[in-house]
Amino acid sequence: MAEREGAEAGAVVSLGDNWENDDGAAGRRPEDGAGRGVVVAFGQTMKTLRVREGLEREEFGRRLGYSASTIAAFEQGRRIPSPRTIERADEVLRAGGLLCVWKEEVERAQYPVFFQGMAALEREAIELVAYDTLVVKGLLQTEEYMRALLVMRRPPLDEETIEQRVTARLARQDILDRRPAPLLSFVLDEAVLRRPYGGKAVLRGQLEHLLLIGQKRNVEIQVMPLHCEESAGVDGPFTVVTPKGGKKFVYVEAQGTSALQTDPDQAALTAARYGIIRSQALSPRESLEFIEGLLGEL
Repeated sequence: MAEREGAEAGAVVSLGDNWENDDGAAGRRPEDGAGRGVVVAFGQTMKTLRVREGLEREEFGRRLGYSASTIAAFEQGRRIPSPRTIERADEVLRAGGLLCVWKEEVERAQYPVFFQGMAALEREAIELVAYDTLVVKGLLQTEEYMRALLVMRRPPLDEETIEQRVTARLARQDILDRRPAPLLSFVLDEAVLRRPYGGKAVLRGQLEHLLLIGQKRNVEIQVMPLHCEESAGVDGPFTVVTPKGGKKFVYVEAQGTSALQTDPDQAALTAARYGIIRSQALSPRESLEFIEGLLGEL
């Protein structure tokens, strides 16, 4: 229904399969023809520069911190390198920025077409707020927590796909340290913080990570306690992102579908709902103390 209404009113853009909770908003093989072409062209360029420098894949991989097989996957367009890897490759191959000019296009290609709009909004965000009830937000996850979630996917994902998705999600976390710093606010349901996905050691690392991120001056983390008798978040998780220009967008997901809400009235109402959720949750200071308490229980 939302998809049909979006077509009529220009309010909702259907984004297809769930990306944040199902796939972790992380990288994969480029699924559209244009994305595939970009990645293949980049890989060919990198190979040409490597050969020009007289480097074997093993040596080039050693300098970048990858195996020769991974370098081959980059060059053949089967895997997508992170922005940091592209920068390092440009330096090692003395490319003078030739590889770095590909960064934005290659980064876009790592996401399915339906998520590229949201990924672009994140890169331009001056504010991002999110309420989550199922898993820790992808922007806040540790690498171990990411892998635990991806390994649990059914049907199972192959190892190469898992690696690609982890790489892409880690790259998205650059938003936490971007300058100028965007304002970031996250409300997590208590149940999310108690689920030991991947085991107690993974959960412990994730909780410690949240405590560190919660110390950043541009980040606020709050917990919605289970004993709370009222919650404006009963309709489920969502993200409100505000890029430069001030227009708000709402990203929502559920059971294999996701949508980007562009209607300004609906976005304003969702932002207001998030404000109510924040008021019902523990304060940022209380939330960090609560997380410390959970750590003490493990």
